[in-house]
Amino acid sequence: MARKPAPKRRRGPEEARGKRKPCMYCKHNIDEVDYKGFTTLRTLVSDKGKIRSRRVSGLCRRHQNQAATAIKRAREVALLQYVGN
Repeated sequence: MARKPAPKRRRGPEEARGKRKPCMYCKHNIDEVDYKGFTTLRTLVSDKGKIRSRRVSGLCRRHQNQAATAIKRAREVALLQYVGN
């Protein structure tokens, strides 16, 4: 008996798009995320004040963890708001 050919696998949206975009900190060769650079940290916070996820922000795991810590420190020093408007 002949075997049936395997069904063709559908490609997901991530495979159709190709590779992920590079981390913005890795792209500019920045090793540490600093809490005093609140203008760049503001882009990683939603308008409601939540820290954006890695999938949305496009950061690598290392820089996402550093950014979360930096955002929390910037909030403590009152450079960033805890909640949005």
